[in-house]
Amino acid sequence: MRTKLAAATGTILAVGASLLAAAPAAQAAAPSGFHVSEGRLLDANGEDFVMRGVNHAHTWYPDRTDQALKDIKAKGANSVRVVLSTGDQWTRNDAADVAHVVAECKENRLICVLEAHDTTGYGEAGAAVPLSEAVDYWLDVKSALVGEEKYVIVNIGNEPHGNSGYSAWTADTRTAIGRLRAGGLDHTLMVDAPNWGQDWSFTMRDNAADVFAADPDRNTVFDIHMYGVYDTAAEVRDYLNRFVSAKLPVVVGEFGDMHSDGDPDEDAIMATAQSLGIGYLGWSWSGNGGGVEYLDLVQGFDASRPTAWGQRLFDGADGIEATAEEASVFSGGTGGDTTAPTAPGTPTASDATSTSLRLSWPAATDDTGVTGYDVVRVDDGRETTVAASATTAVTVTGLTANTRYTFAVYARDAAGNRSPRSATVTAGTTPGSGTAACAVEYRLSDWGSSFNAEVTIRNRSDRAVDGWELSFAFPGDQRINSVWNARATQDGRTVRATHESWTRTIPAGGSVSFGLSGSSTGGNGVPAAFTLNGSACAAS
Repeated sequence: MRTKLAAATGTILAVGASLLAAAPAAQAAAPSGFHVSEGRLLDANGEDFVMRGVNHAHTWYPDRTDQALKDIKAKGANSVRVVLSTGDQWTRNDAADVAHVVAECKENRLICVLEAHDTTGYGEAGAAVPLSEAVDYWLDVKSALVGEEKYVIVNIGNEPHGNSGYSAWTADTRTAIGRLRAGGLDHTLMVDAPNWGQDWSFTMRDNAADVFAADPDRNTVFDIHMYGVYDTAAEVRDYLNRFVSAKLPVVVGEFGDMHSDGDPDEDAIMATAQSLGIGYLGWSWSGNGGGVEYLDLVQGFDASRPTAWGQRLFDGADGIEATAEEASVFSGGTGGDTTAPTAPGTPTASDATSTSLRLSWPAATDDTGVTGYDVVRVDDGRETTVAASATTAVTVTGLTANTRYTFAVYARDAAGNRSPRSATVTAGTTPGSGTAACAVEYRLSDWGSSFNAEVTIRNRSDRAVDGWELSFAFPGDQRINSVWNARATQDGRTVRATHESWTRTIPAGGSVSFGLSGSSTGGNGVPAAFTLNGSACAAS
């Protein structure tokens, strides 16, 4: 998902030229991983699996992924849809990188839905590539996928047709599935709808049975993206019920609580998915730009700062926290260990530096044995996972100088059962030597003639900053087009960004983030220096 261009030309309730036919009953023999049966997605243990997760834009924010997956799991998700690039529009994610993503998903007990994003809007978006290019990509990174059928679902291509040429979707999708099967991929495949994923033309809906039958493994799941086209409960229910009635597997692979093309009915999407036992994955963890920043679930990749959309998806009615169930492949299936460990003892802090603290705690106990511990930072009742350990001690790094933190610990066993939380401990880092009172992180997403930047200001002092102006100079001829969570003026290369009312205060030891998008004719780069209210900040 980037900016959706859904141009719905008719009501969703209209009946298409041909209705869904019943899915064939044939089923591939001896599946070793995820597989489809009677319209349901089953895991390798043969148990029903209903996705409850989010999307994460790995290809644009690869260095955010490891922490993001930990935080997404801590929020209760059982799955994550990961954005990858074939290298045609963005930086290619090679086999080694894909293998790392899969390993991190498994480490965090998340089912990994991998999607190739460069197909987005093909036929309408000029830089998009056809599904055939995505197939080439999956076969090229096959070494990272084979053997992971229990944990990985391959989403062939994101939104593979825009609002032009979408009638080719059926043939293109059938061909793509056939090539992947012939190439040795035995995973559950997920196929996105055309019309920027929203299928207002009913092309996927009316041809899903034929596409499913074309898969020799009968192991394909259909993915609808629900944004402005799905702005009433009736439209949501009608679309999803047609798949369920035809015993064809469907998942809502993307949706939000608002959008530039209309206001989706997220309450109906979540309620209908729950009532029908259909999976959903909200868009997206963080890092949105181009005018759809409101789709961030957390601000600035900070799990302790959920947005209104994030609170709705994770904590609201029919949300992830209330409905997600972990895949049984992580615990061995029904009848396994269901007894959680006891809470660890109260942690103690030692060996403080300006950027780290050593924590240790008395061991938890368990009927089959504790396998590890998760350390969380506690801020105003919110938790952020900051470290994991196989022992009863760990050094927490990446902290801010002269700042006090509150930590607690959870224990877990081999079946994934998690203990109650330990009591908390509060401790502070040392002031450090020559530490600047602020640090600025400027994260650039460079697309040549255009760019986005996420700017995070960290307050390293022991006093809150009440009102701020951040000054910096672009290294080239970049020009700002829009700003969010701040206001900005530009004079030549010099930019002065000031707070909005909701970003006015930077707490002691805390941070605020804002974003900007712009254009240039000579490439983009990262500013060399930043000043906050006239004082130099360190780069981080």
